[in-house]
Amino acid sequence: MTIRRSIVAGTGAYLPEKIVTNADLARIVDTSDEWIVERTGISERRMAADGETTSDLAVKASEAALAAAGIAASEIDLIVMATTTPDDTFPAAATHVQRRLGMTRGAAFDVQAVCSGFIYALNIADNFIKVGQAETVLVVGAETMSRLLDWTDRTTCVLFGDGAGALVLRAGQGQGTAQDRGVLSSHLYSDGRLRNLLYVDGGPSTTQTTGHLRMEGREVFKHAVTNISGAIMAALEANHLTAADIDWFVPHQANKRILDATARKIGLAPEKVVMTVARHGNTSAASIPLALHEAVADGRVKQNDLVLLEAMGGGFTWGSSLIRW
Repeated sequence: MTIRRSIVAGTGAYLPEKIVTNADLARIVDTSDEWIVERTGISERRMAADGETTSDLAVKASEAALAAAGIAASEIDLIVMATTTPDDTFPAAATHVQRRLGMTRGAAFDVQAVCSGFIYALNIADNFIKVGQAETVLVVGAETMSRLLDWTDRTTCVLFGDGAGALVLRAGQGQGTAQDRGVLSSHLYSDGRLRNLLYVDGGPSTTQTTGHLRMEGREVFKHAVTNISGAIMAALEANHLTAADIDWFVPHQANKRILDATARKIGLAPEKVVMTVARHGNTSAASIPLALHEAVADGRVKQNDLVLLEAMGGGFTWGSSLIRW
C-alpha cells in the first residue's frame, strides 16, 4: 500500500547584510565578547536594515527555495509562514510574500509559535499534502527579532538576530516506512503555564504596543533540554529508529550550550549536529531553515539522509520533525 509523502524539493535562505559583532554590542551594553561566547556560543548576528521588513527577508529566501526546486510561483498551492515579527498586525506576512512572488491562487497564512514556528509550519504543510489538499507547499520561517529587543538588557539583546529560510514540499509516494523519502513524522507540544519564562511584554489587546522580549534564561535552559529531548525521542520511537540512525541533527539555534547538552542527552555525536548559532544568533522561526539550507548547500545533507529537526520557543511551545531527504 502506498501513502502520500511530503518530499523536500528545494531549500533557500537569506541573511541581512549588516553584521553585528559582540564587540559592537559591548559598546552599547555592559557585556564582552568573552561573556557572550562563554554563555551562548554566539560571536555575531545579522540585523535587518532600516525599512527592511520580515516579508522582504522571506521573499528572498522563498525565491531561492523555488529556484532550487526548479518550480515557478504559479505552481504553489499554499504558503505557510512561521513568524513572530510580521510586517503588520494584519494581514498575514505570508500574503505579502504571496503577492510579491506572483502567486495568484491557493492560500497563504502565518503561524505563531515563536522559535518552534517552523516545526509547526512544516507539520501543517505536511498534513495539507497528506490529505490531498495541496500538491506543492512553500514553508517559510522569517524574523526581524531585532525589532523586539530591549537594547539596554544585556541578557537578551545579545542573543537574537534576523534572517529567513524556506523550503518547498511536493507530494510524492511512499510505502509508509522509515525508508520513505519525505517528512516521516512531526510531534508538537505546548504548555501555556510557562508563559512568564519567555514572552514579549506588549501586544495589540494589552498595551497597544509591540513590547520587548523578556526571558528567565536559567529556567528556559532547564526546560529546553528536557522538552526537546522528549520530542526527539517521540520522533524516533514513532518511526522505530534510534539516535544511531540519524545522519544529521538540525536543531533550533538558540544557545550552543543547549544544543550540546541535548545532543549528549540523546546520544548524538557532535559531528552530526548542524550548528550556525555562532554566526546567526537566535533567529527564532528562521533558525532551522537557515541551518538546514546551509547544510544542504555545502553538501552535508544528501538524498536519503535521515534529518532530525527540533525547536523550543516561548509559550512554551516545542516539537520535532523527522525527514528522509
